[in-house]
Amino acid sequence: MTELEKMRSGLWFNAGDKELVAMRQKAKALCRQINQQGPVPVKAHQQLAKQLFARVSRCYIEPDFYCDYGVHIELGNNFYANHHCVMLDAAPIRIGNDVLLGPGVQIYTVTHPLDAELRKTGVEQGLPVTIGDSVWIGGGALIMPGVSIGNGAVVAAGAVVTRDVAAFSLVAGNPAREIRKLEPGPSKSQPQNRGCA
Repeated sequence: MTELEKMRSGLWFNAGDKELVAMRQKAKALCRQINQQGPVPVKAHQQLAKQLFARVSRCYIEPDFYCDYGVHIELGNNFYANHHCVMLDAAPIRIGNDVLLGPGVQIYTVTHPLDAELRKTGVEQGLPVTIGDSVWIGGGALIMPGVSIGNGAVVAAGAVVTRDVAAFSLVAGNPAREIRKLEPGPSKSQPQNRGCA
C-alpha cells in the first residue's frame, strides 16, 4: 500500500511521503489564494473553494484559513467559517448544511502514537470527524480526531470536544460535557447565548 492508501484506510502512515508532501503543498497554495483574495463576490470565493475541497456548495471562509490536504473536506450548503480556522484533514472531515464556525475553531483528524519511540518514526493516523446540519461551533473550540457532532448541536466557545456530541445538545468545557438539551425547531424567544460566540 502507498502511504496515501494507508492514510485513507485509517492506518498508521508516514506523512513525510513525497506524494503526501506534494498534496499538502498544493493545498497550502490554494489556502494562500483564499486568504489573500480580499473582499470578493461569493461566486469568486466559491471557485477557489471548489479547487480546494472534495465537496462544497455555497460557503464563505474568512481569512486566514488553513488545512492539510483539502481533498478530504466536504462542506454542506451555507457553510461559514470565521477568521483563523484550521482543519487538519488526514481523514475525512464531513460538515453538513447550515454550519457556523466561530473564529479560531480547529478541527483535527490527525493523531500520533502514545509510544515515544514509535512517535519518533513520524507515523500518524487519521480518524474522521463528522459534523451534522445546523451546528454552531463557538470561537476557539477544538474538535478532536474521531468525533461526531449531531444535528442542531452547539459547541460553546473554548470547548475541547474529545467525544461524540448528541444532536440538539449544548456542550462546553475541557473536556466538553453536555450542559443541556436544545429544542429542535424555531425558538419562540431569543435565548441567552453567553459563552457560545
